Amino acid sequence: MISSLPLFHRIKGQKVLVLGDGDAAEPKKRLVQRAGGIIEDDMQRAIDEGLRLAFVAYDDPRACENAAINLRCAGMLVNVVDMPDLCDFTTPSILDRDPVLIAVGTGGASAGLAKHLRLRLERILPQSLGRLAKALFNVRARLREKFPEGAERRRAIDDALREGGALDPFEIESAERVEKWLSDSSKSKVEPVYDILLSSSDPEDLTLRQSRLLGIADIIVLIGEIPGPILSRARADAKQIDAASFTSPEPGANVVRLIAVNWAT
Repeated sequence: MISSLPLFHRIKGQKVLVLGDGDAAEPKKRLVQRAGGIIEDDMQRAIDEGLRLAFVAYDDPRACENAAINLRCAGMLVNVVDMPDLCDFTTPSILDRDPVLIAVGTGGASAGLAKHLRLRLERILPQSLGRLAKALFNVRARLREKFPEGAERRRAIDDALREGGALDPFEIESAERVEKWLSDSSKSKVEPVYDILLSSSDPEDLTLRQSRLLGIADIIVLIGEIPGPILSRARADAKQIDAASFTSPEPGANVVRLIAVNWAT
């Protein structure tokens, strides 16, 4: 179970309340402006105008608490700097590869940890990610034409974007290969069923290949008691079925059988 629901909220051209001055408030103001929002600094005006988001960054903790209560009662979602217990939402550390946006959050536990995770990702994720996203967007209509079925279209994209695939996101030249990939790609064939024999209940013990197969699976066949942390590594929309209910996969479906064994606890 995750502790927060991650969302990307569009605020371009909208007012956002930011209360406070100084070192705590300035980063929040810059964040709002970077996302195209308009800073509002008057609490009563924000309440009267029905603003939806608020950042509170007073130096006085009691003033922060009072403001958070009043704003929440007015129907706003509130973030209070350095006081996670008073927050309806937290702000992540952001890696920008426009239009690809990667947000690393810790639910307010440690902004420093989020920052250093983002810095590591900065080093390994190429700037070309944004160009790849735009190139895929530009061929969406033709992709729907070629693969009218949603599941088949998703499988074609999954195959292209996998590690070593035609459009591997970690390859700098992938954005320039989108047109050729679309011309060369063909209809899905019947895929083999892959078995993942679980060596333990810890998802960290999955091999890289097993993690990749689980992440792209359309159908997950459960054999035995499969731990929740393992299943959380799968796609949220993947179909999970018991082995007794599984017959044969639809053409092109990625099927993984998760097989539990009697590992030591």
